[in-house]
Amino acid sequence: MATERAVVVSAVGLTKVFRDFWGRPKARAVNDLDFEVREGEVIGLLGPNGSGKSTTVKMILGLLYPTGGVLSVLGKSPRAVETKREIGYLPEDSYLYKYLTAEETLDFFGSLFNLSAAERKLRIGQLLDMVGLAHARRRRVGEFSKGMARRIGLAQAMINDPAILVLDEPTSGLDPLGAREVKDLILTLKRRGKTVLITSHLLSDIEDVCDRVMILYGGKLRAAGTLNELLTVSDETRITMPTLPPAAMSRLLELLRRDLSDEPFTVDHPRRTLEEFFLEVIAQAKAEGVETAGVVGGGPIASYLEQGDTGSAVLESLLTEESVPAPKREPEPAAEPAPEVAAEKLAALTADTPAAPAAAAAEAKPAPEVADAAALEEANRRLQDLLDGRK
Repeated sequence: MATERAVVVSAVGLTKVFRDFWGRPKARAVNDLDFEVREGEVIGLLGPNGSGKSTTVKMILGLLYPTGGVLSVLGKSPRAVETKREIGYLPEDSYLYKYLTAEETLDFFGSLFNLSAAERKLRIGQLLDMVGLAHARRRRVGEFSKGMARRIGLAQAMINDPAILVLDEPTSGLDPLGAREVKDLILTLKRRGKTVLITSHLLSDIEDVCDRVMILYGGKLRAAGTLNELLTVSDETRITMPTLPPAAMSRLLELLRRDLSDEPFTVDHPRRTLEEFFLEVIAQAKAEGVETAGVVGGGPIASYLEQGDTGSAVLESLLTEESVPAPKREPEPAAEPAPEVAAEKLAALTADTPAAPAAAAAEAKPAPEVADAAALEEANRRLQDLLDGRK
């Protein structure tokens, strides 16, 4: 008898109400939600826009606090530091520092989990190979296309080797080859015992990788179960067999017509999906050695993800370390006023020669030295005295 897998996410009566400035209820985004996610499952969280998917995910991540009900992640509060270090998150839009390179981006996120420099270097190389960005490791992520940004975002979500991976639209912006690689990666992580929670509007992606799905509408759970339970049409039968000779096909059709009492039935050839055909064409081109300047396929999964390395170190040390105050900078001494500059300006303004306007225009350019307020005030006073004397 198989051992029942541990519950990693549990919600009982989970509710989230958003309120306006005056504290009045404005929207009930999640309404009395009950569900469980077990270790090693790949769960699809589905629903139209505004159904409560993002709010539920944010509460699991500890970014929002529930209005009611009980929510636990790995047996603890979602806001606990011990919980956060075991979660990897890929948001719908990758929020990256655009002036950092791909290598520096992963190094930054790895340092947040207190990974050593040697461990970060090892994982960065493996992750960049895995997502097909080894050739762009020193390019700034601000120059990346959306598909490349999704790839580096997926890499940063796994830098800490998380126990729970939350992916929001993971294949958005990816070409079919990249989407297939992401789905293969999710299946590999599932074999490793990782728990993956996916939200997506691409139902074909959910169908390819998920064990169970939960469909939300109006903040409530409308349907939940395995794909076989939800999608199997029990009152119809499909038979797949090799192509039959014409005589055998005639006898079979005659038998079907007799036994089905003229009920309609369909006989056709099975079809591949467009994704399967696309991947077959690309695989054939690669086998023929066709070169491309575009994104190449991803490499093998990072070895630390395959070996069951626990990965992340304790983040609590970041909270207990004493911060060292930055040394105070001494104020720089003010620049000494340049009296000759003020004198030259005064002479140019009071001269009666035709060259005075040109001289004034030349002196109107900013001087290398900046006179302080006292010097300018003195120059203005002397100029006013001269103008009063000429009236």
